[in-house]
Amino acid sequence: MPMMKRLPYLSLALTSASALAYEILLMKLFSVIQWHHFAYMIISLALLGYGASGTFLALAREWLLKYFPYTYVGNIILFGLTSMLCFIAAQQIPFNPLEILWEMKQLFWLLGLYLLLSLPFFFAANAVGLAFIYYKADISKLYAADLFGAGLGSFGLLGLLYLFFPASILQFIALTALLGALISFKELCLKPKTGLILLLAVSVLTVLFLGRENTLKINEYKDLSQTLRISGTKIVEERSSPLGILTVVQSPDVPFRYVPGLSMASVMEPPDQLAVFTNGDGMRVITKFPQKMEQLGYLDYQTSALAYHLGNLQNVLILGAGGGSEILQALYHKAEVIDAVEIDPQMVDLFRTKYARFAGNIYDKENVTVHTEEARGFIASSAQKYDLIQMSMVDSFGASSAGLQSLNENYLYTVEAFQLYLRHLKPGGYLSVTRWLKLPPRDTLKLFATALTALERNGVEDPKKHLVLIRGWQTSTLIVKNGIFGSTEIEQLEHFCDDRFFDTVYYDGLLKSKVNQYNILEKPYFYQGALSLLENREQFFSDYKFDIRPASDDRPYFYHLFKWKTLGEIFALRGGGGLHLLEWGYLVLIASLLQAVIASIVLILLPLVRYRKAKKHTMATSKKRVLLYFFVLGLGFLFLEIYFIQRFILFLSHPLYTVAVVLTSFLIFAGLGSSYSKRLAALKGYRKSARYGIVGIVIFGLFYILTLDHIFGFLLTQEAPVKIAASVVLIAPLAFAMGMPFPMGLSELGRHSESLIPWAWGVNGCASVISAVAATLVAIHFGFTFVMFIALFFYLVAYFTFPLQMKG
Repeated sequence: MPMMKRLPYLSLALTSASALAYEILLMKLFSVIQWHHFAYMIISLALLGYGASGTFLALAREWLLKYFPYTYVGNIILFGLTSMLCFIAAQQIPFNPLEILWEMKQLFWLLGLYLLLSLPFFFAANAVGLAFIYYKADISKLYAADLFGAGLGSFGLLGLLYLFFPASILQFIALTALLGALISFKELCLKPKTGLILLLAVSVLTVLFLGRENTLKINEYKDLSQTLRISGTKIVEERSSPLGILTVVQSPDVPFRYVPGLSMASVMEPPDQLAVFTNGDGMRVITKFPQKMEQLGYLDYQTSALAYHLGNLQNVLILGAGGGSEILQALYHKAEVIDAVEIDPQMVDLFRTKYARFAGNIYDKENVTVHTEEARGFIASSAQKYDLIQMSMVDSFGASSAGLQSLNENYLYTVEAFQLYLRHLKPGGYLSVTRWLKLPPRDTLKLFATALTALERNGVEDPKKHLVLIRGWQTSTLIVKNGIFGSTEIEQLEHFCDDRFFDTVYYDGLLKSKVNQYNILEKPYFYQGALSLLENREQFFSDYKFDIRPASDDRPYFYHLFKWKTLGEIFALRGGGGLHLLEWGYLVLIASLLQAVIASIVLILLPLVRYRKAKKHTMATSKKRVLLYFFVLGLGFLFLEIYFIQRFILFLSHPLYTVAVVLTSFLIFAGLGSSYSKRLAALKGYRKSARYGIVGIVIFGLFYILTLDHIFGFLLTQEAPVKIAASVVLIAPLAFAMGMPFPMGLSELGRHSESLIPWAWGVNGCASVISAVAATLVAIHFGFTFVMFIALFFYLVAYFTFPLQMKG
């Protein structure tokens, strides 16, 4: 078939936009259906469809190219169709990740999920890969269209998530892909064939029909599913945004009584409550405002109320307002000024609209100001100082206790965050942090170590005198003072704990005889841990069974507590309920990496069997150089993206805006770089053009490592539009350079080894899957700065392994 003169820019861009949007959406959907980290594993492995595509294209290249227009269009249609069908089918698979260690059939169901969800990516990658092979002289232009489309897809999905529920967006993505297929008919001047037109029509009708009743089937062990088992419970409200799905549940028959860590000494019951879940987990409550303030007295029987008994607190900042319990607690204790920060605008809207009367309009009271912002960003940009900064239960106990949050980056619990909080306290002010209690002690001790380190870095001479720690039967509260605790405060603390049957864990001078009195443990583990952190911290970090070293902004994994040396001991306890001690998120990441590496090896090696028989003139390049070059490019590109997303989160002060700005900027400007590389190659050749790009990447990368903190510090107080514009300007030159090495390498292969193009495409796809997992592991152990250095090393390897034609 003669070469098509027109390039399928628009259909390729729409396919790439749909594919990236589909990838991100699947992560959102499976985070609702399962848990975040199992979703991460499932989707990461499904993306090996890109690697499988490269293998398929390498093995069936001649036949696919012979019927190119039809195979190109057909793969786009199949992508649109399977993106809907495969997700619906995947929901019918009874996979339960919590049973995977003792039910072998779960591994079978997991394999079924991999195969099903990899199909759409396989077809999308086929379409893109076919275009690269067929138009080998114009790879730079097509790669630019691919990146432009992906950038617009990531940005467009964010907008759609503000407008629609995730399940309904699936239909929109499928239809967008099918629109791309329709457009490709015109772009390729293709004469309609009955079979292809019929496939397109059936696909459109199928997507329209199935999309009408596409509902999510949430895992039966998630908090929402368990709650709905209670007699009479019903969902009364659901809202969706990019932050997640909020579900409001009413229980008229068995009233909710959700007061974390409520003392056994409390004789008061909370008023009526409505439960609120985010993505089916993390229960919070909206409490009915009582007629008399005294009816909120039960809130004084939580460990989080301690700070109000230590001093006269008039100016209070609450981080993570959530369901408003901490605001009610502050109102009960007659705080004059209350600032509350809540990142989720849906939650704020619930309090100000539908449930305003029920909640007593607490978000709009005269002395309450609610800020819909990210907590860390709010404090960083504020000059206000407070008598009390309070963080209480800022995560889900279910996910936390199961280790499912162990890979969630959290910048609220880093040493730098604590330093910031302490600088925003008035003299004598308190930072109060309340968390769920776990045994053996883990994150409570990590929190204590974090506060100690922050005090030391802030120049406090004797930090042990600035700390107190108490615990109840379910929660612990750490209080850090901007000053030394006096004898009167210690007396108030002891009185507070004795009246409520709480245990004092630490204050300077605490006698061992006064600990472990009410909620009695076999040994005073928390007290012993606190003393060990004060007396011999590094040795304790090394010897302890869990990783309780403080998190930092460079390694913001507060929930990561796993140590390999403890795995055998915990696994031996699996029959006695010991599996809750496992940090599932970390182990899932390891499993994802191992599976990705094994699958990638198979997919990369398969085409080599065929290449042994290939004609010499179609393969005049060292396969080792091709493998290494495109593999390190796949690793390096994703490593850099992940590094920049994490670095810009604190600067832009919102994870959603950060992902949208960084990812879109990277892809758009990399597309511009790819487009420019074609013109540069006409003057300098493919190899030099690729090397120019790599040199630019290394120079800009090193520049940002040295200067990014200073630039962020200078711009931190600017308004959001200024910071977003600055972010785009900072990302643009690096991303532009990153768009050059890949198309130059493929173009070089097209010149003398065209049969290796699909293999290179598959190798790069496999590397991209591995890199997303590997970068997270590197960040957990060594920090994001190390991720950046490794990325630059990968690009330097690419500099010396460009796939040139072999001599002779």
